[in-house]
Amino acid sequence: MNAAAFVEALQRDLQAVAGMGDDAVAEAARRIAATLEPSLRLRLMDVLGEAAAELTNQLPNGHIEVRLTGGDPEFVYVEEQGAPMPSADDSLSARVTLRLPETLKAIIDSAAQDAGVSANTWLLQQISKSANPQRRGPGGRRMTGYGRS
Repeated sequence: MNAAAFVEALQRDLQAVAGMGDDAVAEAARRIAATLEPSLRLRLMDVLGEAAAELTNQLPNGHIEVRLTGGDPEFVYVEEQGAPMPSADDSLSARVTLRLPETLKAIIDSAAQDAGVSANTWLLQQISKSANPQRRGPGGRRMTGYGRS
């Protein structure tokens, strides 16, 4: 994805709007557009990061990362290896009683409904993702994101 093209298009839009004024307004808009470039790039990365997070939440396995390649962002699907996620067909032989605050139960119920599964299935999926030792790297925790220079 060519981020520069999107930033340049926004800068041209700003200059076009300012072009309706006199030369002083057009020059001020040109300077503002040039000054806004780093902020526009950062906001574009924020939007792409949010999109990656939303896509990841819809995946049963794996996650989406935003990576910078030569200064341009790209989406990368990273498949999670390890134990399969429990399904409705798995035999459920163990029972656990879990006491939750009502507010947390409401959040779980809402997330399960959004995922189109029962609260029990949603909890099993979340626990399986979190408890899978192969998912965690040798460092135990992994930090993702992007840097700015």
